[in-house]
Amino acid sequence: MVTTETRRMVLAAAEACEDKKADDTRILELDTLDAGFTDFFLISSGSNERQTQAIADEVEMRLKRDFQTYPNSVEGRRQGEWILMDYVDFVVHIFLTEKRTYYDIERLRKSARTVNLEQLKVLLVEKTVAARAKPAKKKAVKKSPAKPSPKAAAVRRKSAVKAKKVT
Repeated sequence: MVTTETRRMVLAAAEACEDKKADDTRILELDTLDAGFTDFFLISSGSNERQTQAIADEVEMRLKRDFQTYPNSVEGRRQGEWILMDYVDFVVHIFLTEKRTYYDIERLRKSARTVNLEQLKVLLVEKTVAARAKPAKKKAVKKSPAKPSPKAAAVRRKSAVKAKKVT
């Protein structure tokens, strides 16, 4: 099951891509029966190797700063043609535009549902509001005064007797 924290991390990674002027950023929510190894693919493109490396650096820094998490593995950073960052619950793919067209990962994952960034933001807001909503108040039940225990009653009687003797 996809957690709200995972959705927030995917959204933060997508925003990091957009901040570095990535092209055609898409989020694919994978079918659990089809791909049991991860929940989301974040796919983005850059126009040159330096830009893809900058996008990868920004994604890593944003998730490190905001969520104290690092990728489980990173591949292809040195070449910059296809950078894969595995965060276990989601995988970030950053391609050069021509490599993305060639491999066409979106076509390989036909059962995946494309999630719009705005939809993801709205979904997170709804989940946050639902989590913060206070449950309906229960009616207060009147409690009868508690009866003192036999020991407490005995102690009170002794205290009362001693007080009478002193006066």
